[in-house]
Amino acid sequence: MLSATLIVSMFLASSAEDAGVPVAAPPLLAPSDAMTDAELRARLMQALDMLSRHEAEISELKKGKPPSPPAPVIAPRAEPGPWYEKLKIRGYTQIRYNFPGAVYNDKLINEQGDRSLGGNGGFLIRRARVILYGDVHPRVSVYLQPDFASVIGEQLGVTILRDWYADIFLDDKKEFRFRVGQSKVPFGFENMQSSQNRLPLDRNDALNSAVKDERDLGVFFYWAPEEIRARFKYLVDSGLKGSGDYGVFALGVYNGQTANKLELNKFPHVVARATYPFLLGNQILELGGGGFLGQATIAVGNLPDGTKAVSAVANNTFVEARGHVTAVLYPKPFGFLFEYNVGVGPRLGTDNPTLVNSHWLWGGYLTLMLKLDEVLGAQAVIPYVRGQLYDGGKKFMTNSPYYRVREVELGLEWQFSRSFELVLAYMISERTNDKLYTPQYGHWTRVQAQVNF
Repeated sequence: MLSATLIVSMFLASSAEDAGVPVAAPPLLAPSDAMTDAELRARLMQALDMLSRHEAEISELKKGKPPSPPAPVIAPRAEPGPWYEKLKIRGYTQIRYNFPGAVYNDKLINEQGDRSLGGNGGFLIRRARVILYGDVHPRVSVYLQPDFASVIGEQLGVTILRDWYADIFLDDKKEFRFRVGQSKVPFGFENMQSSQNRLPLDRNDALNSAVKDERDLGVFFYWAPEEIRARFKYLVDSGLKGSGDYGVFALGVYNGQTANKLELNKFPHVVARATYPFLLGNQILELGGGGFLGQATIAVGNLPDGTKAVSAVANNTFVEARGHVTAVLYPKPFGFLFEYNVGVGPRLGTDNPTLVNSHWLWGGYLTLMLKLDEVLGAQAVIPYVRGQLYDGGKKFMTNSPYYRVREVELGLEWQFSRSFELVLAYMISERTNDKLYTPQYGHWTRVQAQVNF
């Protein structure tokens, strides 16, 4: 067995020298009494295998071809991590207490906003949100948000879907993306701003009447440079009451019947929005505007007195269009938020209160705020005042009744920590009763505790 191994080694060396390739002499296998026949056979097989490979290389060299590179070593594919390494969870809860102010009116209600307004007020879990989100792929992220404190009819604490969408990024910097699913419609600033960050306790009626619950099912395209996306994030994370990243430019199509409702006509809504946060000394000024066009199909039924309402168009389907402007000066320490929109949409007439037809609508609001850091034992204290007005219909209510709002809210928000905030507000309001279609006037005192997690 030893002689066979020596023969193989000598042949390797002589063959390489014939090809002009310097080869170090292979180590000789010294005989050992301890080696068994099986071990010697194994050594011989190794040597024969080496001989075969060298012969192939020598043949290639004689032909003037370089030897083939060794086969690449393919690392085993890493197994995907568990779900909790890709997805994150966060949320917030708002608990309110409303009680009558100096002027009590139990018919002063707001069906679109806080359902505990009216009557004797009381406690209400206004929002109970749990958000599951994260990147499931380098270019795909998901965002899932149910609310466990919605209201349907007289039933409180109903779980309902708010957001359920995926962002598909078109580039590595994530500057271009499509958002597919149920999400916020890019119309206005306060509609985009999370209730977790908003100062007034309810959204304004003027712009929120365009998109109840701020959301609908559709596809939206967003674009923002990487630097501006970081600025949008800073405006939220720093407590400056930003709206979040909804792009410098947005364009989308959606059903137009508001969230969690089927499309009732064959014409989707089209929306566009542009906004930009400019650096202005040590502050940021954001200017924007946009609008939408579509067809809304409304429900037509009886009026509060039992009279039957009628529609001026077939299928109760009306063209609606709106345009809006926005200006935001983020508080360092003084800031303001102004928005106004004008448009046309369905509503009951005033001259003919039984006929639903297309009418002009208009309205907006102005919020003034002052952010004071590290005072009164809190990270920040923000006093604010908001005045709002609206004249127009509310398409998501039966008959789209004429709605008039004149309201002022004065408030103070204590941000004790990132986890806990407290708001005290006083509201002086004149607004149409959603159920009686009559104007009502009154005051409400309001307290809200918010827990962020």
